[in-house]
Amino acid sequence: MKIPHKSACTIGVACVAILLCSALPGFAQVSPAEILNPRLKATEQAYLTKLVTVNRAIAEMKFPFILSLNRYAGLDPKDQIGADMRGLEFVSFHDRLVLKVTGNYNAAYNSALLTPNQRSNRVFDEVVVPILQLLPNHFSPGEDFDAFGFEIAYHVRSKTHDYEYEGKEILVVVLDKADAFTYLSAQQDSKRQEVLNRSGIYVDGKPFGLALGERDPLNVEALERSVRKQPTPVSAQRAVSDSAAADEDARTVRTIENRIPLFRASSMDSPKSAARPEAPVARAPLTQADADGLQRKYQSQLDALGKEGAASFHFVDYAPPSFVVFRNQVFLQLSLRNPQSFDKDATSIYKRAARSFDLFLAPQLKPILDKIPGSAEIGGLDITIVNDLTSKPTHSSEALEFICPLKTLRQFVAAEITNQELINQSVVLVNGVRIALNLQQVE
Repeated sequence: MKIPHKSACTIGVACVAILLCSALPGFAQVSPAEILNPRLKATEQAYLTKLVTVNRAIAEMKFPFILSLNRYAGLDPKDQIGADMRGLEFVSFHDRLVLKVTGNYNAAYNSALLTPNQRSNRVFDEVVVPILQLLPNHFSPGEDFDAFGFEIAYHVRSKTHDYEYEGKEILVVVLDKADAFTYLSAQQDSKRQEVLNRSGIYVDGKPFGLALGERDPLNVEALERSVRKQPTPVSAQRAVSDSAAADEDARTVRTIENRIPLFRASSMDSPKSAARPEAPVARAPLTQADADGLQRKYQSQLDALGKEGAASFHFVDYAPPSFVVFRNQVFLQLSLRNPQSFDKDATSIYKRAARSFDLFLAPQLKPILDKIPGSAEIGGLDITIVNDLTSKPTHSSEALEFICPLKTLRQFVAAEITNQELINQSVVLVNGVRIALNLQQVE
C-alpha cells in the first residue's frame, strides 16, 4: 500500500523521535505512551525531539558541582547511578503546562556559613540561570506551553552540639514563559528581582521570597505573586480538556498543600507505575538529630539486640545497631560479617551479593525482625554484610549493603512475597555503588 507523502513524513518524524529515545538512554525522555492525561500526552509528543536535544545539551554543560538530571529530586549521589535520568518533562501545575527540569546538584552547603536565601541564591545562579540561558536556543516566547519550571535538590551540612549531619533542600522555581525571556534580557538586578518577585519560588515545599545578593529572603506576603491575577494559561485556551486532566490538576494542588514534591510527574498516572515501590509520604525533612533521638529512646533494646546479634547473627563488634536517616526516613543500621569467604577471581560481585543474601542474610531476617523495636517511626533496615575475599597475593573484603523497607521485609518473612520482590523494592550497594541484582540470573 502506498503511503501518502504527508503521512510518510509524520511517521518518519515519529520514528526519529523513538530512535533518539532508545539509542540514547542517558538522554531518553518520558514516552508519550506512558502518559494518560491527554493534554500532557499531546505536549510531550509535540516536543519530544526537542526534549532529547535539550537533555543532551544540559548534560554537556559544566557546573561548579556535578548536576545529575533525574526524574525525581532528592537522590543521594550513590543513588543517582542507574536512576531514571529523564529529567525533562511536561507537568500540570496550577492549571498551567510547565516544562519541568529536575536535577540533583551534588553541592553541600554549610548552614552555619550560608543562610537559606544565600544557599537558594547560589543554586539559582549556578544551575537555574545557566540552563535558562540555554533555552532560547530551542524555545521561543510563542511556544504552546505556559512556563518553565526547575526542581533542584542539593545538600546542607549542619552541626548541632557534638555531631554533624547532612540533609537536603529542594529549590523550585516556576517562571512564566515571558518572564523567563525577560529575566535573560534584563540588564539590572532590580529588573531581574522584579521577575522573581512575581514567580513561583519554593524551598522545601514552602513559598519563598528569593532575594538576589542578600542574606535574608523577602517577605512572601508582600510580593506581587501573592496578590496579582494569574494570566490565562495557554493550556486553558486549548481545545483539549476533560475530566482526567481536571482530576490530575486537582491532585497536583492537593500535593502541593500536603508538602509532597511540588511537581507531579506524569508517570504517576502510567500503568507501569504499579510495578514501582510505593514512595513514602513526604514530610518535613528528617535529620540525624531525629535518628539520634530515636537512638536514645530505644538504646537499651538496641544494646540487647547487639549482644544477641554478636552471639547468634554474626553482628560485627565494631558497629553496634544505630539509627540513620535515608531518603527522609529513619533506618536501623546493622552490620554483619559473612562466615563464608569468596574467591574474588572466581566470582562476580553479583554472584557474591546473591549468595550472601539467599544463603546468609535471608534465613536470619525473621529472628532479627523479631528483636527490633516495634516503632512506626522506623522505616526499614540498612544491613551491611562484610564479605571476606580470598585472592592472591593478599586477602581483601567488600561491603554489601541491603537497604530494605520494613513493611516489605515483614512481607518477605511472612512468605507473602519472593526474595526477588524484596530486592526489587530495596537498594543494593556494593562498596557504596548501587547495583541491579537478579538473584536467579546470576546463579
